[in-house]
Amino acid sequence: MEIVTKIAPIVLAIIMLGLGLGLSFKDFTRILKYPKDFFVGFICQLILLPIVAFCVAISLNLPTPIAIGLMIIAAAPGGVTSNVLTKFANGDVALSITLTAVVSLLSILSVPFIVITSANLLGVAISSDISMVGIALKMALVVTVPVIIGMIIRSFAENFISSKINIINKLTGWLFVVVFAAIWVEEKDNIFTYLAQAGLAVLILNVVMMTLAYFIAKKFVSGIPQQKCIALECGLQNGTLAVFVATLIFDDIAYVVPTGAYALLMYITGFIFIYILRKSN
Repeated sequence: MEIVTKIAPIVLAIIMLGLGLGLSFKDFTRILKYPKDFFVGFICQLILLPIVAFCVAISLNLPTPIAIGLMIIAAAPGGVTSNVLTKFANGDVALSITLTAVVSLLSILSVPFIVITSANLLGVAISSDISMVGIALKMALVVTVPVIIGMIIRSFAENFISSKINIINKLTGWLFVVVFAAIWVEEKDNIFTYLAQAGLAVLILNVVMMTLAYFIAKKFVSGIPQQKCIALECGLQNGTLAVFVATLIFDDIAYVVPTGAYALLMYITGFIFIYILRKSN
């Protein structure tokens, strides 16, 4: 996994810089204005999603590396893709951006906790050289720091960055593709076996979680745009961050594969979900 381990941190840092460029400090004040909408999305994404993933892993009796890989993608925050598709679905983009920003910044604590806890529950031994604090510090360098730098740059060049944000989002999307192309090239002999093992699990996780989040949001949030946002935010995770975490903790490519399978499927299910919503409306 030499190519992937060298590419993933750089690409993730650039993607998170792009996310930061799309944020302003007022995005965080929306939590105070609309706390219920935010906390429903926050709980669905940060708590319910990993619980559902763990239940899927146990129910399907997945091979341990695939089960842990599923937990890694479930622990990952939403990415820029969730913001773009929320806009396409006529959802609450401001809420989507706020959820992505807050959960991404908290991910330096939540991701190591979820992954290490689930590994312990599944009986996977993690090297004594790897600690929750160590993972959090490494994640901070490629997640939190670039986001903050991006926000600072935007605050000094608001008009210029705002006019270029669509181009920035497209570039970060292509960088995401580069990571998975590297995985494909490096592990072409094993990839189909892993995808066959992981495909059903990630499909179930994705569809069940988007459906659950949509109906939970329907009961508790302020309107249909917020429902759409929360459902998509829970179905479109930051695959590059998941790859980075998987390669940071484990040496086996099998742990990375569910993140790749999920990344491929989430676009298909995301667009189908949006199509169904539009037809129903």
